[in-house]
Amino acid sequence: MKAVLKGAVAALAITCAGTVANATELRLSHQWSNKDIRHQVAQIVADEVAAADVDLDIKIFGSKSLFKPREQYKPLSRGQLDMTVFPLSYAGGQQPAYNLTLMPGLVKNHDHAARLSSSPFMEALEAKMADDDVMVLVHGYLAGGFAGTEKCITSPEDVKGLQTRAAGKSFEQMLAGAGASIASMASSEIYNAMQTGVLQAANTSSSSFVSYRIYEQVKCYTPAGDVALWFMYQPLLMNKSTFEGLNEDQQKALLAAAEKAEAYYLEEAKKQDAASAQVFAEAGVEIAEMSPEDFEAWRKLAMETSYKKFVEEVPDGQDLLDKALAVN
Repeated sequence: MKAVLKGAVAALAITCAGTVANATELRLSHQWSNKDIRHQVAQIVADEVAAADVDLDIKIFGSKSLFKPREQYKPLSRGQLDMTVFPLSYAGGQQPAYNLTLMPGLVKNHDHAARLSSSPFMEALEAKMADDDVMVLVHGYLAGGFAGTEKCITSPEDVKGLQTRAAGKSFEQMLAGAGASIASMASSEIYNAMQTGVLQAANTSSSSFVSYRIYEQVKCYTPAGDVALWFMYQPLLMNKSTFEGLNEDQQKALLAAAEKAEAYYLEEAKKQDAASAQVFAEAGVEIAEMSPEDFEAWRKLAMETSYKKFVEEVPDGQDLLDKALAVN
């Protein structure tokens, strides 16, 4: 009887230990390499939390090793994943309002992006995330540009007839309006698509252009400069119930780490654009520049296509768009 009791106690101890271990280890997924700014943001959070010594460990699964790039939001909302650095517009199928976080010409520059992140517009989006049991830990926007395997892309006329990859529904609508054929894929798939001739043009973030070595496949690169058409909200998200299930010290450590990571994200995002242009130039790729006139032509096209479609398709779309446009 004593042996049985001892065995039961030992089994209970193992079970409890396992539960504690599971409770204090969080899984964070993303699609990028460990050189990418988005991985570095995740790493800052993981390192700061570890240094706080609050019995909380964040294990990072990068390079789409845990979930496919576009398939992270659902497991996050269901508690099957704890954290992710995620382009929010990838979840536009689940929440159409998220498509507004990748709307051509809506964000003017990085400081404007930071103001959007702390505005009533973002509060409205965070309320929708809360409905999915998701919360934002680290806000962040990245700028981007265009790249072409055959020619430079600066104006709407340049994409006519090209098989083009756009990040997000709104950009796809605008580019289709310019006469491009659309190929939908994650940024991690651009390299192979260009290598095999499936793709002639793409737009994505400055960081992705570099981390995925797109400079090896293109003839010309149009980086974000004084004007940037492409801005994409790519926050570090967390399952809300998971966060609320942590103790007070763990929550405080996470929030402090997130604050530090967010400041880093903004400063580094500003450097990414010029740095990417330098990498492409050093690789022998021609560097093109989008003029203010080009930008206005794109924005006019976006208003006739992307903006119009968004308002038509999203019940509170006009209110959300107005909230975003109200941020100076």
